Order: sequence, then C-alpha cells, then structure tokens
Amino acid sequence: MDIEQKQTEFIDHFVKQASSLKGSALGSVVTDATSHPSLFAFSEILAVPSVVELEGTEHSIYLDVLRLFAYGTWSDYKSNSSRLPELSSDQALKLKQLTVLTLAETNKVLAYDQLMQELDVTNVRELEDFLINECMYAGIVRGKLDQLRRCFEVQFAAGRDLRPGQLGNMIRTLSNWLTTSDNLLVSIQEKIKWADNMSELDKKHRKDVDDRVEEVKKSLSLKENCWDLVLKFYGGRSSLSILKGFVADSHLTSPSIVQMVM
Repeated sequence: MDIEQKQTEFIDHFVKQASSLKGSALGSVVTDATSHPSLFAFSEILAVPSVVELEGTEHSIYLDVLRLFAYGTWSDYKSNSSRLPELSSDQALKLKQLTVLTLAETNKVLAYDQLMQELDVTNVRELEDFLINECMYAGIVRGKLDQLRRCFEVQFAAGRDLRPGQLGNMIRTLSNWLTTSDNLLVSIQEKIKWADNMSELDKKHRKDVDDRVEEVKKSLSLKENCWDLVLKFYGGRSSLSILKGFVADSHLTSPSIVQMVM
C-alpha cells in the first residue's frame, strides 16, 4: 500500500472521529492525529465543521495546533511556543519531518547547516540518521546524502497541505505554464510546417536538376548517334577528312574558314 493510500485511510479515520465530537473533546483527536507516525496531511480535519467552530472559543488552541501541523515548521513552533501547548516527543518528531518537506518544496539541494539549524540538530551524524530513519524510511522523501558537499539532494518529497489562498496562486502558476506550453506548441508546429515546405522545395529543386541532367544526356546521346551515322555514310573516313568534305561541299568559300579546317 503506497503512502497516499495510507494517508487517505488515516485522514478518513480522524475526520469521522472529529465529526462526532465538539469543544474540548476534540483535544484528544488533535493530539492523536498530530502524533500519528504515518499521517502528514491535516487540511481535511481542519475543514470538519466542529473543528472550524473552535475559532474564537476557549478551545481554539486545538485549532492552532492543527494549523501548525498543516502549514507550519519547527521554527514556527519555537517562535510561538509561549501560546501553544508543549509538544510530545512524537509530535516534535512529526513537526520536524514536516519541516523537511517544507524546505524541500523550494530547494532540491538542502545544505546540512540549514537543516541542522531548522531542526535543532547539533551534529551531522544525528542529522543523517534523522533523514534516513525518520524521513526516507517513512517514505515522505527520497534523495541522496552527499557527505563531501554536506548536503541532501532531494529526488522526491511528499506535498504538504496548501495554505488558504495558496491554491489560487498555484492555479495561476499552472495557467501561466499552460499558456507558455500552448505558445511553444504553436511555435514548434510553425517550424515543422516551415521544414516541410523547405523539404518540398528541395525535392522540387532536385527533380528540376535531375530532369535537366536527363535532357543533357539525351542531347549528347542524339549527337553521338548522328555522328555515328555520318561516319557510316562516309565509309569510315577520318573526322578531319569529313570536315574538309563539308567545307568543300558548302558554299562557304571564305579563305579563313577553309584555313580553319585545313
């Protein structure tokens, strides 16, 4: 079973639980969901009516925790720890995993120094163990650890929940990409058409050349045949004798012409 199918099953489970509870009773659902080792998406739980109703109430802290795990990072938690409940070890691990996913969204080469700072990790060995055991083995990222360059090269990273308003930006980005692709396709089609036209012109030119060559060949062959007939008519005499005969038989009496033949 792949990670996406597992996510769907876990999400459905917690959505059903949250839908049947209200107020403070949702606290246990939020804690269980944000501690679950295989759950990395929370927007569906956030959309449950009873969860939405927590806004502005004395239990809104549960809504804040869910939003942290849906969109936030470990740094966000540290910056707001005074108004958020203390996280369990499982929740802290989950939030650090989600932090790696956030970093991988914008950069496919993550420097060890950046990762150690964002995750509160003190040494490279601890960082590499975390990336291997808690991220790659969990199936949320794939990549290569480059100890020489001190970086993690991301080949795949699971997506996180979209922030409110982020979907519109994504749609605009995809629309721009689609427009660019359409323009590129038109340009390619025009170049293909131009290439086809040039190919036809080249074929026509080659045919014209071939036809001209055939005409020249036929002309040369005709002249050769005529000359053979002349030789036969004069009984095998030399070409020079035949030319002299032509001049003698003609009405051209110009000394220059006779001299040329002689």
